[in-house]
Order: sequence, then structure tokens, then C-alpha cells
Amino acid sequence: MASSEGNKLWGGRFVGNTDPIMEKFNASIAYDQRMWEADIKGSKAYVKALQKAGLVTQNEMEQILTGLDKVFDEWSKGEFKIKPGDEDIHTANERRLKVATDMRLWLRDTINTLKELALQLISTMVERAAVEIEILCPGYTHMQRAQPIRWSHWILSHAVALSRDVERLEDIRKHVNVMPLGSFFHSPELNFDSISINSMDATGQRDFVAEFLFWASMCLTHLSKMAEDLILYSTKEFSFITLTDAYSTGSSLMPQKKNADSLELIRSKAGRVFGRCAGFLMTLKGLPSTYNKDLQEDKEAMFDTYDTVHAVLQVATGVISTLMVNQPAMERALSPDMLATDLAYLLVRKGMPFREAHSCAGKAVYIAESKNIHLSQITVEDLQTVSPLFDKDVSSVWDYNRSVEQYSAPGGTARSSVTAQIEHFRTWLQAQKQKP
Repeated sequence: MASSEGNKLWGGRFVGNTDPIMEKFNASIAYDQRMWEADIKGSKAYVKALQKAGLVTQNEMEQILTGLDKVFDEWSKGEFKIKPGDEDIHTANERRLKVATDMRLWLRDTINTLKELALQLISTMVERAAVEIEILCPGYTHMQRAQPIRWSHWILSHAVALSRDVERLEDIRKHVNVMPLGSFFHSPELNFDSISINSMDATGQRDFVAEFLFWASMCLTHLSKMAEDLILYSTKEFSFITLTDAYSTGSSLMPQKKNADSLELIRSKAGRVFGRCAGFLMTLKGLPSTYNKDLQEDKEAMFDTYDTVHAVLQVATGVISTLMVNQPAMERALSPDMLATDLAYLLVRKGMPFREAHSCAGKAVYIAESKNIHLSQITVEDLQTVSPLFDKDVSSVWDYNRSVEQYSAPGGTARSSVTAQIEHFRTWLQAQKQKP
């Protein structure tokens, strides 16, 4: 056949040339060439399976393996030349050696990389929490000051979310590590956990890609929320933390500004990944059975998401390990009104039901506001107009350290509870690092 299609894997049926724009539109090589190493690994296993099945001779197998090693060498040295006719990564290698590939190998390895980065971030957070365990700051709900907490308690709240992400990633790895060519051959050397039991499903299902994209969306949700808190805490109004210059930028107009660009970019990258996830699900939802060219979108979504999460985890670790805490500013932000719940607890300890005690504490807050004084400045006499149960011992309530120490149950913000969380994470991190 005279046409260029004669050299394509599918060219025999076609007459005439493809529109060059269509050829470019159809090709996936530009982004899936990243899988060259996984492709060669899969191809080597495949040719060994063919030899075992008697479909190629020992000599042919050795020639192909030698050729694959040569291709590996060319890729690793950056010498491999992609030609216009190469549609995707396995066609590019098949131009030389006629073998197949598998994207699951690539994702399986990159999942390990992301897990390591996530564990590094969690470890950084845990050790920071251990060092700064004595620092108190306001806790917030609805963006309003709520109750005093340990700064470490805030750090660990985000570490807990990330630890769920690590565990979810391990589950996804099991779903990724299924041999899709299991319907044809199975190679122990590729270390797949299981094989696909149906070839029609194997060619068309991309659940593992969708799961990875959702995982990334969830992980970046957690990191975006943490970034949002830190952006607020770094403002002059809060002044709880200061980012180092390495993770900040200046203003092109206002010399005094120090912008938390690293955190803002973490926040924005979450939106980028959500788009990839939603877009790919839209691609999947209307497909008929088995393989359709629409699935070419899988690798670009997967690679872009991997690159984004890979960068975000590293930047987040850098920010957390280098930010400076302004302890005096955090403690200045503590105010007696944050101890109104403690005031209610005092009455509960004296036998009053909490519903009634909550109402009494609310009345005390109202008195303080109407007199324009701190809650702690209300006289015992004024408090007794609210409830006769109030006495001189009310003075013990106005102590922030005492307040946090009463929350000593598991998961609380008392020193013992936060220490237990730190120890839990150290043990958990050790166990994670020992997993294969």
C-alpha cells in the first residue's frame, strides 16, 4: 500500500492519508511517552510469556529482550526519537519490537511516590506538634472564636485527614495492581496481586484511574482547607504565623506586602484536580462496552493530576516545616468570653443541668457586654443575680491552661490527649514505612 497508513497497526483497511490535524488530534504519544519504562517492563514480561506458550522460540525471545534493553537505553539517555506516525507509547516501541504495554505499572509506582511524600508531610506536622505543644490559640467554629485549644491540636487535626488519604491510597493501589491482560497471560515477575477475569471489562474499564482522580481530589480538599486556615492566620489581622520568604512573594505595587502565594496555589490546584476528576467521569459515563477512543483521556488526566499532587505535597511540607509561629499574638487572641462554656461547666459540676447552665452562662455574657467589660471582670454579686450557685470559686474559671486541660478524653486538647495523638501518629508512621 502506498499510503502512510500501511505502516500503522490498523492501516491495512484504509485508503488515502489521514488529515494531519486529525493525526495529531488522534495521537496520545505526546503525554503517554512518560510510560516508556513501564511499557518496556510489561513488554519484556509479555515476550517471556509468549515463549513459555510456544508462540516464539527461545532465540526469538532473546533477540526481542536484547532489543528492548536497547530501547530502554535510548529512552534513559534521552536518545529515543518519536516519529510522527507513533500514535501512543506502545506503538512507538512496537515500531521497533511489536510489543504491548500497561499503564497500571506506571500508576502503581507513582502511588508509592505520593505515599512517601504524604508520610513525609504528616511526619513534619507531628514533630512540629510535639515541639510546640505548650502554645495555646483560639479554636474556631463558623469563623468565630470558640474555645482555647493547643496549636498542636490544630496541626494534628489536619494530619488525621491526611492519614486517611494515605490509607485510601493503599486501597487504590490494590485496585491498580490487577493484570488487565490476565485473560491472555499472567506474569509473576510483574508482581500483580491478581488478574482480570474478563477481557471485555479489562479493555474498557478505567475505575482505577477514576479512583485515583477522586483520591487526589479528596487529598487536595484537605490540603486546601489547611491552606485556607494558614492564609487567614498569616494576615496582619491574625498575625498568628509568618511564612518564610521561600514560600511567599511580594506585591508589584505595594512594597509592604508579603503574599502567601504558596498557600494560595495549593488552594487553586485543588480546583484543577477537581476539574480533571469531573471531566474524566463525564468521559466515562456514556461509553458503550469495551475500548473506545474516548479513553485516551485517561492518561492525560492521570499524569496532570499526579504532577499536581506531587508538587502540592512537597510545597505543603516546605510551608509546614518553615513557617514561624507568633505565640504572643496567638495568646493575645484568647479572650475570657471563650471561657463561657467553662462557666456553664462550673454550674454543671454543682448539679445544674447543662441546658439551664448554658442559659445562665449566656446571661452572664450579656451582662458583661452591656457593661462593656470582659466576662472575667463580672463581680460575684452580678453573677449571683444569674444563679445563686455562683461563688468565689468562679475565679478558677478564668485560666486558659486549666480550660484546655479539662479536655483530657481521647481526641481532646489537653496535654495528655495531644501527646497520645502524637504517639499514635509516630507508631502509625513507623508501621506505614515498614509496609512493602
